[in-house]
Amino acid sequence: MELQNSVKEALNALYHHPDDVFRMEADRWLQNFQRTIDAWQVADNLLHDATSNLETLIFCSQTLRSKVQRDFEELPSEAFRPLRSSLNTLLKKFHRGPPKVRTQISIAVAALAVQVPPEDWGDGGIVNWLKDEMTSHPEYIPGFLELLTVLPEEVFNYKIAARPERRRQFENELTSQIEVALNILTACLKISELKEQVLEAFSSWIRLRHGIPGSVLACHPLVYTALSSLNSETLSEAVVNVISELIHYTTAGNSGGIPVQMPLIQVIVPQVMSLKEQLRDSSKDEEDVKAIARLFADMGDSYVELIATGSDESMIIVNALLEVASHPEYDIASMTFNFWHNLQHILTKRDSYTSFGNEVSIEVERSRRLQVFHSAYESLVSLVSFRVKYPQDYQTLSVEDLKEFKQTRYAVTDVLIDAASVLGGDATLRILYVKLYEARTCLGNGHNQWHPAEAALFCIRAISNYVSTVEAEVMPKIMSLLLELPHEPQLLQTVCLTIGAYSKWLDASSDGFPLLSSVIKVLLSGMSKSEDSAAAAAVAFRHICDDCRRKLCGYFDELFSIYHSAVIEGGSFKVSAEDSLHMVEAFSMVITELPADQAKQALEKLCLPVVTPLQEIISHGPEVLEKKPARELTVHIDRLAYIFRYVNHPEAVADAIQRLWPILKAIFDIRAWDMQTMESLCRACKYAVRTSGRFMGITIGDMLEEIQGLFQQHHQPCFLYLSSEVIKDFTVRPDIADDCFLLASRCIRYCPQVFIPSTVFPSLVDCSMIGITVQHREASNSILTFLSDVFDLAKSTMGEQYLTIRDSVIIPRGVTITRILVASLTGALPSSRLETVTYALVALTRAYGASALEWARGSVSLIPSTAVTEVERINFCQALADAASGIDVNSLMAPIEELSDVCRRNRTVQEIVQGALRPLELNLVTVS
Repeated sequence: MELQNSVKEALNALYHHPDDVFRMEADRWLQNFQRTIDAWQVADNLLHDATSNLETLIFCSQTLRSKVQRDFEELPSEAFRPLRSSLNTLLKKFHRGPPKVRTQISIAVAALAVQVPPEDWGDGGIVNWLKDEMTSHPEYIPGFLELLTVLPEEVFNYKIAARPERRRQFENELTSQIEVALNILTACLKISELKEQVLEAFSSWIRLRHGIPGSVLACHPLVYTALSSLNSETLSEAVVNVISELIHYTTAGNSGGIPVQMPLIQVIVPQVMSLKEQLRDSSKDEEDVKAIARLFADMGDSYVELIATGSDESMIIVNALLEVASHPEYDIASMTFNFWHNLQHILTKRDSYTSFGNEVSIEVERSRRLQVFHSAYESLVSLVSFRVKYPQDYQTLSVEDLKEFKQTRYAVTDVLIDAASVLGGDATLRILYVKLYEARTCLGNGHNQWHPAEAALFCIRAISNYVSTVEAEVMPKIMSLLLELPHEPQLLQTVCLTIGAYSKWLDASSDGFPLLSSVIKVLLSGMSKSEDSAAAAAVAFRHICDDCRRKLCGYFDELFSIYHSAVIEGGSFKVSAEDSLHMVEAFSMVITELPADQAKQALEKLCLPVVTPLQEIISHGPEVLEKKPARELTVHIDRLAYIFRYVNHPEAVADAIQRLWPILKAIFDIRAWDMQTMESLCRACKYAVRTSGRFMGITIGDMLEEIQGLFQQHHQPCFLYLSSEVIKDFTVRPDIADDCFLLASRCIRYCPQVFIPSTVFPSLVDCSMIGITVQHREASNSILTFLSDVFDLAKSTMGEQYLTIRDSVIIPRGVTITRILVASLTGALPSSRLETVTYALVALTRAYGASALEWARGSVSLIPSTAVTEVERINFCQALADAASGIDVNSLMAPIEELSDVCRRNRTVQEIVQGALRPLELNLVTVS
C-alpha cells in the first residue's frame, strides 16, 4: 500500500507539479520503480483499483506491459496462471476503454503468449483460448478483438525478451491457427458496429503472409466486405489497410506467389481500378483521395514485374499511376515515385531479360518494352518538373518548409534520372528545353518571373550525367540562354551549378576557349552576387577546371587573377573560406596539366597568397602567433592542404614543402597545444607526403622528428606515432585509440616486416584487449579491425613470414581475447557492433582452428544455464567450427546473432552474462 501511494504521488508530481526539478525527480523515481520486482504487484493492484485515475491507469498498464515483455523471467513458473487470469479480468474491465489502457493490456496478454508454450493456454494455444472466451463472454468482444489484432503483430516485436526459438514457434503457432482466427473475425462481422475493428484485425493477420490460396481469399466474406466498402461515401482507414495488405500479400514469397494468388488479384485489381475517376473528383475529401492513391501505388509497387511486360492490361494501371502522379498535392503524387524507379530498374537492367535467351532476343525485347513505356515516362517528366519551382513567397518560408521543399527537389531529381534512364538523356533534355524556352517568355514580360526558368534549369542540371557530351541539338541553345538570363541571385545560383554540371559537354563540344570564356564570365558574376551564388560558382569552377583543364592550362595567368581574388580577404568576390577550397582545388588541377618546369612556377604562384598571411603573422613574433584565433591560421593551412593534395607534380610539391617547412615548423612549435590548428597542419603535411612520395627527401625526417617530440608533450591524436606509450586511458582519449589502431592496421596490411617483429606489437595487443569494450564507436571498431588484421596476417603482403611471431603473442592470450570477444558479442558492446565483433571472432577461429574452438567453448560454458541453454551453446560453437572449415561467414550469422539476442533479451539476463564473463576484470598483462 505504501508503494502504491508513492506511485500515485510521483505521478501527481510528474503531471501537475509546477517545478521542473520535482517533475524530473518524479520521472526518475517512476522509471526506477518500473525496474523493480514489486512493480508487478503494485501495477496490477492499481489497475484493479476502482479509484485509480486515468494517469495512474495508463502508467500501470504500460508498466505491466513492459514487465511482461522484458522481465517475465523474474516470475516463478507457477505465476503464469494468476497473471493470465488477472490480465483477462483487466481486458474485460477495460473492454470499452480507455483505449490506451486497453491496448497496453492487450499487448501484455499477447507478449505473455509469446513467452510461454501453447499448451499452457490449453488445447490449440491462445487463439482457441480466445475463441472460447469470446463465446463465453460475448459482451466483452470489443476488448478481445483488440487482443486478436495485436497477437500477430507481436510476432515481430523484438522488445519481447523471448528466445529466438520460442519466437519462431509462436509464429508457427499463429499461422497454424489462422483459419480459426479468420472464422472468429467472420462471425464478428454480424455485429455491424464492430466492422472497422474486425477489418483492422483482418489486416493484421494478413501481415503474417501465411500461404492461404488466392482462390480461398477471393471469395472470403472478410475480403468481400472490404472490397464492397471501397465505393462507400467515405473510405475508412481499416478498409484501405485491408486492401493494401491483400495487394502486398499476393506477391509475398511465402504466399505462393502470383500464380497461386491470381484469383485474388483478379478480384482486387478491377475493384481498385474502378476508383480511378475519383482521383479527379474535386468534391472528394483529400484523405479519401490519398487513400485511393495509396492503393494504386501499392498495386504498382507489388505488380511492377507484371506491369514491366508492357501488356495492354498493365498499361491501364500505368495510366492510373500517371493520374496519381499528376495530382496537384505533392504528398499524393509522390506515392508513385517508388514505382517509377522500380519499373525503370526492371526495364533497363539486362538481368530482367535473361529468360529470353540469346543477345538478339534480349535486345529486341528490351527495345520493345522501352518503346512501350516511352510515352509514359515522357508524360512523367512534364508532370514532375513543375514541382521544383520556387514558391513566390519562398523568402518568407519557415526553416521546416524550406527543408521540405529541398526534399521535394531531391525526390524529383531521382524521378528525372529514372526517366532519363528509360528515354535517354538527350530525349529527356529536349522535353526540358521546351520548358526552359517557355519560361524565357516570363522573364521578358516585365514581371521578372524567374521561378519557371530556375525550375527548368534545375531539372536540366539533374539529368546532366545522362546527356551525351556530343549532344548538338539543344545544348548549344541552352548555353546561349544561360548567358542571357538575368542575374537574380537564386536563378544565378542554379545557372552556375548547371554550367558546372555540363563541364564535360563544354570540354567536348566547345571550340577552343571562346565558349568557356563566356561561361566563366557568368561564374564571375555568380561569385560577386551573393554567398549562395558564389558557392555555386566555386563548385562549377572546380568541375570546369577538372574536365576542361587541357583547354585552360594555356590561360593560367588569366585564371590566377580569379583565384587571387577568391582567396584574399576584402576582395570583390563573396566566396566563403570553405567554398574557396573549391577554387584552390580547381586551379591545382589545372597546374597538374602543365609541364614540370611551368608547374613549379605556377605552384609557387598558387601558394603565394596563401603563405603570405601566415608569414605576416609569424613575423610579429611567438606571442602574436600564440594568441591568434585558430580560424585565422587554419583558413590558410587548409588551402595549402588542398594544393598539396591536388597538384599532381610530386617534385614540385616536394620542393614547395621544403621551402615552406620553416613556416610550418614555427606553427608546430608555438601552437602545438591547439588541436584545431594541429589537425589542419597535420592534414596538410599528410597530403604533401602522399603526393611527394620518394621526392620528399630530408623534410620527412624533420617532420617525423617534430611531431614525435610534440606528441610526448601534448598528446594530440594527429601527432600519433606507433608506440605502446600512446595508449594510457581509452575512456579519456578514445580518439587517440582510434588513430593508433587505425595506423597499426595499415602497418599490418602494408608493412608487417616493420611492425610485427617490433617490441610495440605485443604491447599494442595488450592495449587492444583493454580497449575492445570501450564505449566509443570509432575507437572500438578500429581496435576490433586491428585484431582482425592480426588474425588475418597471412592475407597481407609478406604476412606469412611473420606468423610464428604473431602466434607467440596471440596464443598465450587466446583464452582471454576469446572471452572478451564473446562478452562483447553478448552485451558488453552495443548490438550495432555485432558484425565487427563477429568478424573478429571468426577470423580468430580461422587462424587458430581447434584451439580457438576450445577457447570459445570455455567462454560460453561460463554463462549460466538460466541465461543460455545447452542447445544455444552448441549451435554457437558449431557455427564457429563451420567458420574454421571455411564456410562463408554470412551463412553462419544466424546462430551467432541468436546467442547475442538471447543474452541481451532483458537487463537481468544481460547482467548475469556479463557478470559471468567479466570482460573488464580479466587479468591482463600490464602495459608499460
